[in-house]
Amino acid sequence: MIVKVCGLTEAKNIRQAEQCGADLLGFICYAGSPRFVPRAPAYLPRQARRIGVFVNAPLEYILRRAAELSLHGVQLHGSEPPALCQALRREGLTIIKAFAPRQAADLTAAEAYADACHYFLFDTPCPQHGGSGRTFDWTLLRHYRGDVPFLLSGGLRPDSLNALRAFSHPRWAGIDLNSGFETRPGVKDIGALAGFINAIKAPPQPSPVGREPGTNDKTTPCPNA
Repeated sequence: MIVKVCGLTEAKNIRQAEQCGADLLGFICYAGSPRFVPRAPAYLPRQARRIGVFVNAPLEYILRRAAELSLHGVQLHGSEPPALCQALRREGLTIIKAFAPRQAADLTAAEAYADACHYFLFDTPCPQHGGSGRTFDWTLLRHYRGDVPFLLSGGLRPDSLNALRAFSHPRWAGIDLNSGFETRPGVKDIGALAGFINAIKAPPQPSPVGREPGTNDKTTPCPNA
């Protein structure tokens, strides 16, 4: 299970989020976001992989910020064409393309990107291109038949754990956490984040051998021979 924590802005908070066990840490390079990172923070992750988030940015800007932030990958949240994804992929970057489907038919837009991206991200439709805190309708994804693995986003918060455990899809690769784990835009609640990441990464607990889930654990005396 890949865990991406997005929208980080402050050095201490970035270090703490990395120590929570996040696999990917996202830095928003879109000036229209309240989580915009205009320059490299004083601390950049050393173990988690660094992902820059862009919205309809030109190739030159993306490459400049990729160098500044020492990015391993980019997440494209606008209407970027497959050709831009391919160009960035040739630069050695991991490509995550975000889509915000409103209905099942909208998932067909991802088909043109199948050869250009490493992952898709499915998020809630909203004017600000993510970080809305609104829950994404995961039931739409039963119509996704593509081969590209995807991350789930949109309104995930500490009480989403049971819903995530109940979700299943053969191409589901991970989750993207953002505004649902914040004390304010750009600053994550580390206690909530740590508990959630530990729980989502923990292996499922098997039922006791030979006993149905929910049965009483008290020992039943053997009948007399």
